[in-house]
Amino acid sequence: MPMIQLQGLGLAYPHLPCFAGFTASIEWGQRIAIVGDNGAGKSSLLKLLHGSLLPSEGHIRTDTALGIGYVAQVLDADTPLSGGQRVNQALSRALADATELLLLDEPTNHLDADNRRSLMRMLRAYTGAIVLVTHDEALMERVCDTIWHIGQGGIDVFSGRYADYLAEREIQRNAVNRELDATRRAKQDAHEALMQEQVRASHARERGIKSIQNRKWATIKSPTKLARGSVSSGQTQADIRAQQQALTARMAALRPAEVITPRFHLPASVQPGRVVVQVNNGAVGYGVAWVRDIHLALNHGERLVLCGKNGSGKSTLARAIHGDTSLRQGGDWFTPPVQESGYLDQHYADLDPHHTVLQSLANSVPTWTEPALRRHLNDFLFRRSSALDTPVSALSGGEKARLSLARIAARTPRLLILDELTNNLDRRLRQHVTEVIQTYPGTLLLISHDEDFLAEIGVSDRMHLPAGAGLR
Repeated sequence: MPMIQLQGLGLAYPHLPCFAGFTASIEWGQRIAIVGDNGAGKSSLLKLLHGSLLPSEGHIRTDTALGIGYVAQVLDADTPLSGGQRVNQALSRALADATELLLLDEPTNHLDADNRRSLMRMLRAYTGAIVLVTHDEALMERVCDTIWHIGQGGIDVFSGRYADYLAEREIQRNAVNRELDATRRAKQDAHEALMQEQVRASHARERGIKSIQNRKWATIKSPTKLARGSVSSGQTQADIRAQQQALTARMAALRPAEVITPRFHLPASVQPGRVVVQVNNGAVGYGVAWVRDIHLALNHGERLVLCGKNGSGKSTLARAIHGDTSLRQGGDWFTPPVQESGYLDQHYADLDPHHTVLQSLANSVPTWTEPALRRHLNDFLFRRSSALDTPVSALSGGEKARLSLARIAARTPRLLILDELTNNLDRRLRQHVTEVIQTYPGTLLLISHDEDFLAEIGVSDRMHLPAGAGLR
């Protein structure tokens, strides 16, 4: 008997229908990855399984005695721990509860390389069932044996590894493309046949008229017969159009819901001098925990990644450079004014959860008109009025990242500070953000454990912070 049974499950928010009519089961020991675009409803589906969210339709049958451990995507930021330390703490609590089922939402976010490897080993050794939401393809490939893909208002189930799933979708795309090509050729053939029939009908009418004029009473086709060919060809074209529409719908289910290219604009202000950041014999921290002996210089256009293990103080240093007045500092610091730097916090703490998407941007640029705000948010994939009116608290992690980038881009920063930018981004948005950062002309300071991303944007200069400071 399955561990959990889902029957006709559906979920819809006022601003977004996610999926409907999903019937499936979770078997004992099964390893499921939930995938899909940002905002598709992945985290919400995990909450449905956890029982912290109720479905819009359908029901979930589960053993009430089931031991479930759950790790949410965005963890409590009101602790003096780094992002990686919070994830490890949450994982430890979840494992204590997860005697049969472990639910994980982006578990590799914030983890350094060592902790990420430890997590993979732990998940592979875990004997219970696992359902996880992740954009970490290596994690899915090594751990999961089933894929649930959310998109186009439904959920598709694929049995097999993630690489096999991607290969199967590519085969399906190619097959549908071949069918679409065939219908296009058929449509052209039908159009040419219709034109030829119309030409023949026109000639027949001309011959009939000429015969009447010459008083030769040849057999003349009736108007019904003359039109029959046109009707037949027209019906063929209608059938082809219906087939094309069906194939286009199938293709839409195999690619992201919106095939669009958002235009991110992150221009840097004109620099009067070359030095943007300089710290000599610096120290920063709070309480008794400090990062000391900081020596850092960044000139206009330079790019630097802060490296170190979870808890070494990377985010604390980044926040100090951005101008966080809650931190204590020592030494000599030269940094841009806070209004001239853009900072993407890894926990999106700068976003007020009670504001809507539109209000959040308006607070950053209060002089903008509403049409200007809407145009800017449109570039960042917030297009429908319902999306603009969505409260920040209802956004997915990827949507919060997009909104944070929109706020940063609207203020034209001299210095751009990105703390774990690629966390929570789907494949399409991650690729586009990579392309944007590649062309950003200003000064860039990054924190990232995503080595592929760092290689793609061409960051080679690194500053290593020693472990043991116990800072975030």
